[in-house]
Amino acid sequence: MTGVKIIVDGMVQGVGFRWFTVRLAESFGITGWVRNRFRGDVEIYAEGEKETLQAFILDLKAGPRYGRVDALDVEWKNYTGAFKNFSVRF
Repeated sequence: MTGVKIIVDGMVQGVGFRWFTVRLAESFGITGWVRNRFRGDVEIYAEGEKETLQAFILDLKAGPRYGRVDALDVEWKNYTGAFKNFSVRF
């Protein structure tokens, strides 16, 4: 098990990206959270098996129907086990 912090740049606010991320994470059985940042990008912290997280990251690149992902900044972290589900933070 491991963790990952992801910053997503592009057209990712106001297009349902956070809810897309929640549904995607739930489909992979990943825990953590997603939130909008003031810069206009989105921050994600997720935990799970490394291979599962890598697949999750690949699927994030597609984004929701009306969104556009220009770049992902991925930083691997230590697993904390602090989360029971995946949620939106405000």
